[in-house]
Amino acid sequence: MSGKRLLAVDLGASGGKCFAGEFNDGAFTMTEVHRFAHECVSFFLPGRDGRVTERTVWDDTLIYANIVEGLRAFRRNMGETLDGIGIDAWGADGNFITPDGDFLGKVYAYRDHRLDSMTDELKARIDAKRIYEITGIHFQPFNVSNQILWFMLNRRNLLQPGCRYLPVPSLFHYFLGGVTDVDSSWASVTQLMDARTRRWSPEIFEKLGLPIEAMPRIVAPGTDIGRLHRELAESLRLNRARLIAVGAHDTASAFAAAPVSDTDGALIISSGTWSLVGKLVPEPVTSQQAMEFNLSNEGGIGNIRLLRNCMGGWLAHELRRAWRDEDGREMEWPEIYEAAGAAPAFAAFIDPDDASFYNPKNMEAAMAEACRKTGQEPPATRGGMLRMVYESLALKYRMISEAISGASGKPTRTVHIVGGGSRNEMLNRFTANALHVPVIAGPVEATAVGNLMVQAVGLGLIRGLREALPVIRRAFPIRDFKPGEGEAWDRAYARFRTIAKC
Repeated sequence: MSGKRLLAVDLGASGGKCFAGEFNDGAFTMTEVHRFAHECVSFFLPGRDGRVTERTVWDDTLIYANIVEGLRAFRRNMGETLDGIGIDAWGADGNFITPDGDFLGKVYAYRDHRLDSMTDELKARIDAKRIYEITGIHFQPFNVSNQILWFMLNRRNLLQPGCRYLPVPSLFHYFLGGVTDVDSSWASVTQLMDARTRRWSPEIFEKLGLPIEAMPRIVAPGTDIGRLHRELAESLRLNRARLIAVGAHDTASAFAAAPVSDTDGALIISSGTWSLVGKLVPEPVTSQQAMEFNLSNEGGIGNIRLLRNCMGGWLAHELRRAWRDEDGREMEWPEIYEAAGAAPAFAAFIDPDDASFYNPKNMEAAMAEACRKTGQEPPATRGGMLRMVYESLALKYRMISEAISGASGKPTRTVHIVGGGSRNEMLNRFTANALHVPVIAGPVEATAVGNLMVQAVGLGLIRGLREALPVIRRAFPIRDFKPGEGEAWDRAYARFRTIAKC
């Protein structure tokens, strides 16, 4: 490894970050060059029947403008030579593009309510067991399979010959370099890719009514897919950097950065807006048991991520947002953790994945109602609400760990928590206590780290991700949390199981 500079563009559901990575004489450093906030925008618009509905979309123009600003910041801070650019993003959403480069409307966001009943619509067309046998992906309203079915049922008239579907990461690759490929990690989570062939499933597309030719080419993570547009590079005073298809699903990149030494015994949690809880396995697990537990087989980087989506930091973020609207000020995170720490333990629990928490008008009211429905008194203080969230998350991690261990035959001996949520020492400690195993937390910016490491593999700077692990351990702080208070957490788990399901 020597003298190479890469840029990781990490797009999350509430913000984006651009990191420069330098590989020089065996050393690796990572520097943040740009960060920006973004969020969904809601319109209230009438349809042809006159009925007004809320439509939730992404501001893709704002996101693209900030990617360009990240490239400018790289040039200002790092120099005019950039060897590679990799983009990772959340694992849903996209848009259709015409042969002339125009888009068929705005980019709908995965929390838009148009998808609320689409899982049932999909199952009415294809047997649920058959979908799972092919794709290995569990059923979520936001799956791209549902999004495309909704489009074909409600907007099919917009399609013209030669239209292509661009997933979110491909959309920004297209803006930067005119390329439309998508990597297998992102394609896998659409519920449209055959988990074993790693190709789009003709059987599923026939049922959806969309020509399979409308989908982008699937490539392996680490593939060189193109270069910056010449005109864009010249305007930025940069070279025509290579565009590398990384683990474009942010969870794939995050899992790639976990410093795992015991693959069989490691449970990995990518902790952010969502908590993605899973194990690395060599082949898809599509048994009846795995399907009943709603486990997904997501494409990894040389492996499969057998995991469950669990509502994560979204729960606390939405409480914080509701209180910001009420108070006119936003609680700082140290204030949040202090309030939660001062509240009584195990006062009440929620199932973090209850549908009522997916996109409520007011998260605090939704949680209070969930408590009452399960015969519990809602916490009376904000600290109590927050503690209930973090305890319930830790207990849900235990429930998911047991399901994944049962389906894979691999018991959990260690938990690796990566991503922004790994900074939450309270949740790290609760997780160690709930699962009775050590927790290893970090790196914090795991998605960007994994993004850069896959670029490095693709460019031949390192031979594989196993060679990246010691690089990651040297470059980033990793913290350990030991389990304790076992009996109290076991009693809490027994109560939790009466109100939560896997």
